[in-house]
Amino acid sequence: MSTLVEMAGINKSFGATKVLSDVRFSLERGSVHALMGENGAGKSTLMRILAGVYQPTAGTVRLRGQNVNFRSPKEARIAGVSTVFQEFTLIPNLTVAENMFLGHEPRRADGSIDTAEVVTRSRRLLADVFPLLNPTAIVDTLTVAQQQAVEIAKGLTSNADVFIFDEPTAALNSADVDHLFKVIRDLKSAGKAVVYISHRMNEVFELCDTITVMKDGVWVKTAKVADFNLHSLVATMVGRELQNFFPPRAVNTGEPMLEVSELRLVGEGPTVRFTVKKGEIIGLAGLEGQGQREIMRAVVGVEAAKSVAVCRRATDASMRAVDVASGFSSAISSGIGFIPEDRKQEGLFLSLPIYDNIALGKQLNRHMASVAWRSVSKVREIIKSLRVAAADPAVPVGKLSGGNQQKVLLGRWLLSGVDILVIEEPTRGVDVGAKAEIYRLLRDFSERGGAVIVSSRELAELIGLCDNILVVHDRRIVGQMPAAEATEESILGTALGSHSTHDQRVAIR
Repeated sequence: MSTLVEMAGINKSFGATKVLSDVRFSLERGSVHALMGENGAGKSTLMRILAGVYQPTAGTVRLRGQNVNFRSPKEARIAGVSTVFQEFTLIPNLTVAENMFLGHEPRRADGSIDTAEVVTRSRRLLADVFPLLNPTAIVDTLTVAQQQAVEIAKGLTSNADVFIFDEPTAALNSADVDHLFKVIRDLKSAGKAVVYISHRMNEVFELCDTITVMKDGVWVKTAKVADFNLHSLVATMVGRELQNFFPPRAVNTGEPMLEVSELRLVGEGPTVRFTVKKGEIIGLAGLEGQGQREIMRAVVGVEAAKSVAVCRRATDASMRAVDVASGFSSAISSGIGFIPEDRKQEGLFLSLPIYDNIALGKQLNRHMASVAWRSVSKVREIIKSLRVAAADPAVPVGKLSGGNQQKVLLGRWLLSGVDILVIEEPTRGVDVGAKAEIYRLLRDFSERGGAVIVSSRELAELIGLCDNILVVHDRRIVGQMPAAEATEESILGTALGSHSTHDQRVAIR
């Protein structure tokens, strides 16, 4: 193998803030190189320099033995560097095909865009990567997972030598991950160089040849994958061993906190019923698109269902109906909070400070003219208890890492006083250290008398975090199992209908 990319002495500052310091990084042809580190380690900044988004304050970048200084992503793409960033760069009102070839569309002889050829090429590429994706669909109508697939497909339209994948599988199901891995292995076989950034350790050990670890904007170590194991890699990334990655499960759970019945997502579809107890965390598992998302959102009134009945325990121990059919405000007023998967689009006000985003918890279900300044000390207390990594609560929340943004959303609901929390993909795009923190926060919430419903594409996360797991298939609950006894194989087997247990029959009767 020969060296395709060499970065040496890379420094990057934004104003007085230095984010990269004397970083070195190299890529070999025909290899997959993992770039690892906690959020804020500088991984994405370094790759944005290689991709032409940023220019280094100091240092050199060499591509195919020649010094380069890309002034824009377009320059980098023309030179052979293709990037799939974690943050979507899609145009929502364009089609999948139009987004895939945006800026380098096939042209007719007269210079006009060959629309038919755009669709044809898109369909051909998608057939190998994401065959269920429709090239003529408008991006704004797609789920987060489908948009992630479009972002990946867009990156593959370039005949590049270097491909950078930043958290490419964060929103993908197992089938789409398999498709992507095949594409990456094909790129490797063709002599391309691939940079793979992911917080999913199992993917790194399965796919990559080499690992470079960064911490606090500094290079820490580069070695072959075989030189690491899970514990040594985590310790290198966070600077310490992570003990008790998942907190202990509930020893005892209390009375029912939330009862869901008569939940029907489609007119003649199956009925969903389940109960969540005080002190319990339950997880919804299953293959992508089987109804987990719709069930979660129907329970809190974010999306409408054909029918739904939700009851929650009141202070007098009676179960009282929550009119979620009228919308999310009824859930909030009943003490039920919701954290969406897409925290940037649906959860946070990115331009507002950390303080204001958390303080909104005091305004929920109150007149917008009321003021939150009386809660200053409480907000600061929550910021401290959540260990939000920001020196100043006046910093815009959009400047934070994914893990810290998720903590801010959790802080908002803690301040609001809800005791039931429904949360989609709690650690999507979050580094390993922040994951452990978020798991601790959710378990602390349940131990203080709360109840949590969580969905995740990471089965290991559901197994480690939850007390009980409900398996969803075709908009119905087809299985129920204690998380302590669950395995990824048993969950997938239940989701695919190959397992049959007493718990399953109880769950669907």
